[in-house]
Amino acid sequence: MNLAIVLVIAAVLALSIILRLAVTQSLQAKRSANLAGAIRPIDIEAFRNLINPAEDEYLRRRLPPAQFRLVRRERLRAMAVYAQAAGRNAAVLVRVGEAALASGDPRVAEAAHQLVSDALLLRRNTTVALARIYLALAWPNSRFAAVRVVDRYEQVSGTAMLLGRLQNPAVPVRLSALS
Repeated sequence: MNLAIVLVIAAVLALSIILRLAVTQSLQAKRSANLAGAIRPIDIEAFRNLINPAEDEYLRRRLPPAQFRLVRRERLRAMAVYAQAAGRNAAVLVRVGEAALASGDPRVAEAAHQLVSDALLLRRNTTVALARIYLALAWPNSRFAAVRVVDRYEQVSGTAMLLGRLQNPAVPVRLSALS
């Protein structure tokens, strides 16, 4: 009799553990799907144009100083919007990568680890870039805002696409707007 009670209790515990694991993994999959939907594509070419020092020099030569400062400040504000969007996307990608780290597939886990590393570095770079942009807003004639967030963003985008293809080859992952 005691053996039967112990077996029934063990079976109930095992069933509850299995159900808990199934529900937890289902919720994690739903969270990562929702996270992927939180990514806002960025127009890389427009961002690249804004941070191009040659464009600033062209405007500096062609416009009167007062008008150049106005145009430069508008470009810096737009640059800040792009940098903030890149930072928000990086934060989402960190969470997506962390969710994928638990994968049993070593290729997915490696891609997730790389994504988390790259996205954390991008977040740090966007924070520094925003500080430089805001400093340049105070002194629009300076050359402080020559940020290089775009290259890091493209690298993170490539890593995210690799992870997305490994996890679900049928669903495209896009971090940049189509031109």
